[in-house]
Amino acid sequence: MKMEKEKITPKKLSEYEWIIEKEGKMKVPGIIFASEKLMKDMQKDNTLQQVKNVACLPGIIKASFAMPDAHQGYGFSIGGVAAFDLKNGVISPGGVGYDINCGIRLLATDIKVSEFMKKRKEILHSIFRAVPSGVGRGGKAYSKDDLKEVLEKGAEWAVENKMGVKEDLENTEEGGRMKNANPKDVSQRALARGLPQLNTLGSGNHFLEIQKVDNFFNEELAEEWGLKKDCIAIMIHCGSRGLGHQVASDYIKLMEDEYGWKNLPDRELINAPINSKLGQEYLSAMNCAVNFAFCNRQMIMHSVREQIKHFFPKANVKLIYDVAHNIAKIEEHEVDGKKMQVCVHRKGATRSFGPGRKELPKKYQKTGQPIILPGSMGTSSYLLVGTKEAEQLSFASTAHGAGRVESRTQAKRELTPEMIEKELEKKDIIIEAGSRKGIVEEAPKVYKDIDEVALVSHKLHIGNLVAKFKPIAVMKG
Repeated sequence: MKMEKEKITPKKLSEYEWIIEKEGKMKVPGIIFASEKLMKDMQKDNTLQQVKNVACLPGIIKASFAMPDAHQGYGFSIGGVAAFDLKNGVISPGGVGYDINCGIRLLATDIKVSEFMKKRKEILHSIFRAVPSGVGRGGKAYSKDDLKEVLEKGAEWAVENKMGVKEDLENTEEGGRMKNANPKDVSQRALARGLPQLNTLGSGNHFLEIQKVDNFFNEELAEEWGLKKDCIAIMIHCGSRGLGHQVASDYIKLMEDEYGWKNLPDRELINAPINSKLGQEYLSAMNCAVNFAFCNRQMIMHSVREQIKHFFPKANVKLIYDVAHNIAKIEEHEVDGKKMQVCVHRKGATRSFGPGRKELPKKYQKTGQPIILPGSMGTSSYLLVGTKEAEQLSFASTAHGAGRVESRTQAKRELTPEMIEKELEKKDIIIEAGSRKGIVEEAPKVYKDIDEVALVSHKLHIGNLVAKFKPIAVMKG
């Protein structure tokens, strides 16, 4: 059933909180975190309708949420968050997305920007050669046995194979490895697509960006985490490539065949009961794709470190954290005063655990977890910290980036690669890209205002500001 565009006007609860009251088949209200400016963006597409649709799903708890960067996606809005009861709730591929564990990692260095700028072009080019990027681009083809190990072990496999150190795993969400990941639940087609795609960036909004550590909002915390002002930092943003996409496609089809979509407000919200055989198989296959993505980012980071060391042999390049943006996870949360296990879908949203959560590495249990909020190329990016308030307000979730305001088609109608390159040149940013088309589709103007998104998160305390970064060299797929 196709969604019909209707005028939805949420009621304002506070400066940055809005509610879509429960009505019709909605089991819970919709809660949106946005400023007036961001709300206007959300009303241009089907974001709010998708928030309402998700609120109709069986076993949903508390509310259907939209984060400050929310925009229309497949089934769930991108920026959509929903938690489901494990007894009678569902798991939905549309609540995770096609790019399972699209996520981001932040590396801190002790390389001064002034020193880096002397070799900037050569360093970017050497990384561009070492990390394949672009649609379908593959790297070294690993064996099927290697790949199955990756699906079980995640980033651990890379570290075991001398592509990283133990500390990298400590600084990765879930230690870089989701348990309950059985490669038998992944199709041969998905395996075939994943075989040549480890250590590759992909296309679309995936990027590798070298940035200047520009400003601290919480200097003590930023320095404790390893950031140094006026030094370079590096962000790596990518996911599970063709393997994750195929896992999503496979299970959407299986769920349609098994359960149909007659009772759903939107066919794209196809799902299975979490406790069903198919629900558990999807969870396992999704975890395999999550592990593939953790391993992929670990391998890319290893390639980046090697290239950086070639130019700066004594440089210290340290992983601050790696966070997933597209995932469904079983977590403990307090609901109506009781602690319970729930399945939290975060689709284009970042986990935002505050201090004390046992899932975090010891050092982050003291502070809350790092949250990495990338902008679009040409704009700032941010580092935030998770909070106890997020655990109460949003099932410990916040935004994952800027969020689109224009489609790729619209961008291609309005812009040219030369226009974008000129704009970046004015800001003293250099770029290497896998395709000219990608430069246009990911232009800064097609994204929401990242400063506004970061501000809303901070004002609501669903993720508090720590540091700000400015791009100086960008690699796109």
